[in-house]
Amino acid sequence: MPTKRSARAPWSKAMIRSQLEVVSQVRPPSLVLTNATYLNMYVKQWKQANIWIEHDRIVYVGPDLPKTAVETVDVSGKYIVPGYIEPHAHPFQLYNPATLSKYAGERGTTTLVNDNMLLFLQNKEQAFAQLDAMQQLPTSTYWWARLDTQTELDRDSVLVDSERIHDWFNHPDVIMAGELTAWPRTLKGDDEMLQWMLDAETCGLPVEGHFPGASAKTLTKMALMGVHSDHEAMTADEALCRLEHGYTTTLRHSSIRPDLPGLIRGLLDAGLEAFDHVMVTTDGSTPGFYQDGLQDALVKIMIDAGLPPIEAYRIVSLNVARHFGLDHVLGSIAPGRIAHLNILDAIDEPRPTAVIAKGQWIYRDGTSLFPNELVDAALALMPSTDVDIELTPNDLSFSMPVGLDMVNSVIMKLFKISHDTGQDELPREGDESFLMLLDKEGKWRLNTVLKGFANDFGGLVSSYSISGDYLILGKCKQDMLMAFERMKQLGGGIVLVDRGEMIAEIPLPLCGMTSQEPVEQLIVQEERLRSELLARGYKFEDPIYTLLFLASTHLPYVRATPLGIYEVMKKQILFPAILR
Repeated sequence: MPTKRSARAPWSKAMIRSQLEVVSQVRPPSLVLTNATYLNMYVKQWKQANIWIEHDRIVYVGPDLPKTAVETVDVSGKYIVPGYIEPHAHPFQLYNPATLSKYAGERGTTTLVNDNMLLFLQNKEQAFAQLDAMQQLPTSTYWWARLDTQTELDRDSVLVDSERIHDWFNHPDVIMAGELTAWPRTLKGDDEMLQWMLDAETCGLPVEGHFPGASAKTLTKMALMGVHSDHEAMTADEALCRLEHGYTTTLRHSSIRPDLPGLIRGLLDAGLEAFDHVMVTTDGSTPGFYQDGLQDALVKIMIDAGLPPIEAYRIVSLNVARHFGLDHVLGSIAPGRIAHLNILDAIDEPRPTAVIAKGQWIYRDGTSLFPNELVDAALALMPSTDVDIELTPNDLSFSMPVGLDMVNSVIMKLFKISHDTGQDELPREGDESFLMLLDKEGKWRLNTVLKGFANDFGGLVSSYSISGDYLILGKCKQDMLMAFERMKQLGGGIVLVDRGEMIAEIPLPLCGMTSQEPVEQLIVQEERLRSELLARGYKFEDPIYTLLFLASTHLPYVRATPLGIYEVMKKQILFPAILR
């Protein structure tokens, strides 16, 4: 018999008995919203009712009022919608799951479905303790279970095996498998990956794809293998193709793919009337992109693009809950649902003026009421970084004949190096920079050249990378050494140095990947780094994503990985990393 409350059964018998007593007016509800105009997701209409809440659950929606209540609030003139749900969050994009949950919740996104990538690389006990701490927050947090690491790890790295995969599948907070970036392996006969996909379905977990530019035939094959959804449509035609093939289709609006306005207009122009299998995501955008909000901002975009408001609100609530089989506890305002409620001033203004999460106020009258002590408790369980390796001038030896040439923020192609890389500084009139990927334990290094990043900077060091290793790049070796030393002092982070001067930094002491700071402060730090890099010649959308994805083998065409320079299409190491 299950002993732990799970995503699909959050309440014990004793809790349910207590809730029944509230409905029978044996006990008072903890909160009643009177004279509510609320969106009923099932009839697609705005309705009038009184909403009774007992602790974290909606227990009654209708005309009656209780004899008494612990708290009663008249919401006449307001509009009540369910808390918004982000179906595809990457909660380690400089921020962390706890600080992101707080920031998102205060803006109405009360549920996040999170990538487990950084936790996946930790030992099980340590990772699962962090999941348990997240459940103490008033917001709801669920997770997806990765099937691959998005890069080629060295043989001493964490083992991705069936035991690790199934431990995650069986965790009660895990509600999805994916995102499936290694899908070409399954098409080429990788039966282990296919078995994991089948096992996910057996566990009741939908499998999410990652299919940029996929043809109709590829979508067909992946559907036969058990993939349920995809978020990589870049045009309305691609989104329609996915819908027609039976996929739940997530439309993206992110810092590197801000596509939602065009996608919605294109779907409406194409005559689409059924949006029941559409979701939207910010896809782990960098902090600055969230200045305008999360799902609240996407609802506004959809309404402004011509989508009826009721449809827009369903897309960020009931549609998501149904996709994950959680519509009996999330996604609507009805008896039995978790009490996530957004109180709006106007139907076409989705940023709430007050937010209730699990039955408690977390934002009201312009003031955050989020329990910061619970955020701190979750942060305390995230491992800190201890950078104890030395970088020496001898490490900065560059003799490789080829390097990586940036096509955009995240796509790289191969190029032949023409500059003399034996010198201590590369010419600033060009756009070639030294690039090193250094093992986080100091065992190996990969030295090459990156073309197109920037032309007028000294050194940039980042502990933030998809493999967890250290990225060291720049024009001047002395500045690179200086930036590395500062990163060590911070216990992880991103540091920009130029001509012997510290220009910008983002401390990332948690796993070398995430900050302890509130998202609001992180936005300021990221904007400083971004503006300084733009001033020094960075010409693409998002430098943070460039650093993250340099080693990502789910993107074309060549990558700098822990194994060496890697050609993605041929799955071939062109030049290996070397031992130090």
